[in-house]
Amino acid sequence: MPEYLTPGVYMEEFEIGARPIEGVSTSTAGFLGETERGPTIPPKLVTSLTQFMRVYGGYIENSHLAYSVDGFFANGGQRCYIGRIVHKNALTSSLDLGDFAVEAVGEGIWGNRIGIRIENASSDPKNDLNPEGKKVFKLTVAYWKSENLPSNFSKPEDQNEKEKKFKQIIEKADAIEVFDDLSEDKNSPDHYIRKLSDPLKNISNLILISNDSIGRPANTEDFFILLPGGNDGDADLTRDDVRGDPAAKPGERHGLTAIAEIDDISIVYVPDIHFVKSGQDTLLDDILIHCETLKDRFAILDIKENETNVGGLMISRPSKYGALYYPWIKIYDPLTKRQISKPPGGYLAGIYARSDTERGVHKAPANELVRGAVGLEFQITKQEQGVLNPRGINVIRSFPGRGILVWGARTCIVDPLWKYINVRRLFIYIEKSIERGTQWVVFEPNNERLWARVRATITQFLTGIWRDGALMGTKPEEAFFVKCDRTTMTQDDIDNGRLICIIGIAPVKPAEFVIFRIAQWTGGSAATE
Repeated sequence: MPEYLTPGVYMEEFEIGARPIEGVSTSTAGFLGETERGPTIPPKLVTSLTQFMRVYGGYIENSHLAYSVDGFFANGGQRCYIGRIVHKNALTSSLDLGDFAVEAVGEGIWGNRIGIRIENASSDPKNDLNPEGKKVFKLTVAYWKSENLPSNFSKPEDQNEKEKKFKQIIEKADAIEVFDDLSEDKNSPDHYIRKLSDPLKNISNLILISNDSIGRPANTEDFFILLPGGNDGDADLTRDDVRGDPAAKPGERHGLTAIAEIDDISIVYVPDIHFVKSGQDTLLDDILIHCETLKDRFAILDIKENETNVGGLMISRPSKYGALYYPWIKIYDPLTKRQISKPPGGYLAGIYARSDTERGVHKAPANELVRGAVGLEFQITKQEQGVLNPRGINVIRSFPGRGILVWGARTCIVDPLWKYINVRRLFIYIEKSIERGTQWVVFEPNNERLWARVRATITQFLTGIWRDGALMGTKPEEAFFVKCDRTTMTQDDIDNGRLICIIGIAPVKPAEFVIFRIAQWTGGSAATE
C-alpha cells in the first residue's frame, strides 16, 4: 500500500478491466537443409532471397533448400529462419597467422575457397600509429566458387601487372567483404574481435576471428591467403545430421534441435529429407514429434519423387500437426537453365504465409495459385484425387485457364475434429497468442477480481477473431465461451496456486465440397422445397 505522510494531492495509476492480447505471427517458416556455404550456428533469419544468397550462397545440385526458399518468397513469404545442415565429420577451414586466427563461419570444403588479405588501412596508408596510439588495418575477405577460384595469388614484380592481376582476382570473386580501419585497441568499437568473433553479432558472412588474437596482424605478402582444412564430411546425409544432437549445449545445437529454440517459427519444412539415404521414415517421425511437442508450429511434408502408384500412396505417420502434398512441381532451374522437378513444400510455405496475410490463418491455404510452378511431375485427375483426398493427401492440380492450384486442405489425420489445416493452425494461433498475452496473470492474487479480468481479456481477444470471420455464429455468444470462476476450479486448485480457465471455440471449416442441387421447374407453378 502507498504511504501518505504529507498533506497534498497524489496522482496514482492503476489498471482495471481487460488487457489487450496481441496476435502472434503465423507465417514465419523454419527451413532445414544443405547450402553452398554459410554458418551452421545459430539459424539465421532471412527476409528475402537476396539476403539468403548473400549469407548462404546460391543453388546447388545436392540440395533442394535454395529452391524452396526461392519458392517461399515468390509465393508471399516474408520471414524464414535457415538452419544449415552439414554432414557428420565435416571440418571447418581455418588459418593461424601467429596471434591472428581466422576460420570459416561454417563447416565444409567451401571454406577452402575463402581468401583473406591484410593491408594498411585507408586512413593510415603508411601504417603509422593513430592519435590514440593504436594501429589500424584493412581486412578484405573474398570467396570464390570452385569454377571461379584463381590458380595463383602471388604478386608480380611490376606495379602495373600487380594492379591488373588484382583486378582480375577480385572480379572473379563471388562474395567480397571489406573491413577498413579495424583497430587493435580492445576498447575501440572498431576492434576486430568485437566485430568478427561472436557468431551472434558477427558482421561477416564468411569468417570468424578467434578471441585469442592479440595486436595488429601483419600484412599478407600475397594478394590473398586461402583458408585450408575444410572438409564436407561423410558422403551421405543422415537422420542425425538433420535432427541434431538433443543433448547438445545451448549455442552448439544444429538441425531440429536448433530451431526448437526459436519461438517465432510457426511453419517447419525440411526439403532435404529426400536426400537422406536411410531412416527417412524415422526422420519424418522426428519432424512431426518436433511440432507435436512444441505445439506452436505446423509441418509441411511432401511425398517422394516419381511416386506413380496413386492407389498405393498412404500417410505413413498420422498427425494433426502436419500436412502432406503430392506431386512434385516443375520449375525453371537457374542453375541448369532447364525445367526440373522439385518438392513443393517451400512453395506451400509461402502460400501459407500469403493466405495468412491476405485473408487470415482461419482461411484454408487451398485453391491458391502456385507461383513459379511451370508444370507438374504428374497430372492428377479428379478420380485419382478421389482416392487420395480421403486419406489426407493434398493434391496439387493443373486447371486449364486457372493455372496450377493447391487443391487440398487436410492434415495427416482422419479425426474429423482436426482434419482441416486451417482449424489446426487457428488453434495454434489462438493458444500461442493467449499464452503470450496473459503472462501478467502469473503470481497475481488468485481471486474473483483476477478471474473477471482474465475472462474480459480473453473475451475481448476472441471477439476480435470472431469479427474477422474465423469463428462460427452470428454473435459472439454463438462463436465461443470463456469460463473462469468457482465452477472451473476447486478450493484445492486455488490452494495449490492453479487458475483454471475453460475456453470453447467454434472454428469455421472450409467449404471443401460445394454442392448445387438443381431440378426442373415448371414456370408459373409454385416451387416446392
